[in-house]
Amino acid sequence: MAKKRKATTKSRGGTPERSGQRNQIRIIGGEHRGRRLSFPDSRGLRPTTDRVRETLFNWLQPFFPGAACLDLFAGSGVLGLEAASRGASRVTLVEKSGEVVMMLRESLELLRLDSVKLIQADAVNWLESPGDPFEIVFLDPPFADDLLTTACGLLEKNGWLKQGARIYLERDRHSPEPQLPENWVELKRKQAGQVVFGLYTRGDAMGSGI
Repeated sequence: MAKKRKATTKSRGGTPERSGQRNQIRIIGGEHRGRRLSFPDSRGLRPTTDRVRETLFNWLQPFFPGAACLDLFAGSGVLGLEAASRGASRVTLVEKSGEVVMMLRESLELLRLDSVKLIQADAVNWLESPGDPFEIVFLDPPFADDLLTTACGLLEKNGWLKQGARIYLERDRHSPEPQLPENWVELKRKQAGQVVFGLYTRGDAMGSGI
């Protein structure tokens, strides 16, 4: 009799996942490479795939040692935790859902990441206050909420970005292009399945890149 195969599904990046592993993320580089962490089912929570993250962190690797990073709409926290694993000196995770925040706290305790600060707040409301500038910012909000234009505007307006900061944007390929501050310059852009993702830098007031 032929052995039954375990059921598999496809992740958004096309990698087969065994049943029971769909609510896990994996750190793919740095000190905690290979560690798997859990995340809950939650509306709009859609972790960035390994394939996209590998491309993104290849783009960003030269900037990580000592960088201050902000992971807005943190969700599973995979972008911020990956940054911390790769040497960021300060990482701030901002997440609204209480259930998701509880799971993030468990992940931080497991990894013993003292450099990571977790804030439970609505990301857009949090950006309304004057900012403590960051060098790397991750923006991957729930696709259905169309928050990129608002978040980008507040990051620029309220002083959340250092000169030459790198800003990562991820969105559904069917969604409209976000309206970005005039002095932001696109550095990289790619598409993976239904996802469009890109890297931008904050130039000077005349719009030149750094």
